[in-house]
Amino acid sequence: MSADEARGLVFLPTSSPSPDFWGGARVGDDGHANSVVALNAETGQPVWSFATVHHDVWDYDVPAQPTLADVAYGGRTTPAVIQPTKQGLIFTLARDGGAPVIPVEERPVPQGGMPGEQLSPTQPFPIAPKPLAPITLTDDDAYGLTPWDRGECRKLIRATRHDGIYTPPSTKGTIVHPFTGGGTNWGGLAFDPGRQIAFVNTSNLLHRITLIPADQFKAVRAANPGHEISPQAGAPYGMRRDVLLSPLGLPCNKPPWGRLHAVDMRTGQVLWEVPLGTTEALAPGTQFLLGNIGVPNVGGPMATGAGLVFIGAAMDNYLRAFDARTGKELWKGKLPAGGQATPMTYVWKGRQYVVIAAGGHSKLDTKRGDQLVAFAL
Repeated sequence: MSADEARGLVFLPTSSPSPDFWGGARVGDDGHANSVVALNAETGQPVWSFATVHHDVWDYDVPAQPTLADVAYGGRTTPAVIQPTKQGLIFTLARDGGAPVIPVEERPVPQGGMPGEQLSPTQPFPIAPKPLAPITLTDDDAYGLTPWDRGECRKLIRATRHDGIYTPPSTKGTIVHPFTGGGTNWGGLAFDPGRQIAFVNTSNLLHRITLIPADQFKAVRAANPGHEISPQAGAPYGMRRDVLLSPLGLPCNKPPWGRLHAVDMRTGQVLWEVPLGTTEALAPGTQFLLGNIGVPNVGGPMATGAGLVFIGAAMDNYLRAFDARTGKELWKGKLPAGGQATPMTYVWKGRQYVVIAAGGHSKLDTKRGDQLVAFAL
């Protein structure tokens, strides 16, 4: 949550409704789900609500707190909240009333859900910035270190439905891209008010969501131990969720698999995008072959007034500093465990420090720890 004390408002990011991948029993656009909701802080009553998804069947809950900012888009400064999403979209909404500061369009999206599903024919897209994570996929996007594993990934992609973002889940298997971890996850974004720049990190992986008829669910789960297979109780379908990986264990889509972006909120244009993280901790030595390829990440950035952007988040257990103007990596400090957290800064006896919790993260399977690590600027 985030709060505007002067206005007496609390801004909530809300979850997707249950079950995640079947909406046939919940007709309509799901009310306050998948939304930024402004509440009266004294009464708890909704003041306004803005939905980032209609009738969600992709697990695209709003993952992070709305960031309060005075945004000077188009030459006019508006008290706003900036909301990153798992889809890699950034919605910029007026704190008074919730109207988009950067216009939002309803665009047609893929249809043809399972029998009984009632999909929304359109979904909201801000006109700027552009999607920060890829939202389309072709067979040519298959990735591999050799022709063999690239070919295996191409087979997986071809065998799965993929008509672009918001392709509905199916019993054939549907690629959800960006995957259900984002785009952006719970780390949110950072905003530099003087420079009018938003900094946000994204991941880029493929999820295959396969619906399982309810009468086959128990047999499928029994035959596939170790896989994420859930019943979606009360729905006619269970579901299986897999990250599409090659036989070598690398993602089946082209890198970068994680990036850090800078967006000029005066224009909505992306100023720079750089890969975030290496495969050093995943497969030691491969970073020398693959370079700074960018890896999936969980945790947010922090911007300083001096023009630095600090972020951990990546799977290689570093805290990094980037130049806010160019995106150049200026420094990195090794952490004793995964830095899947958002750093903070403080001043003590005239010197500035940055501190981050190095705890690791089960979803990324980074090294676990319980240290707080501080670095002096």
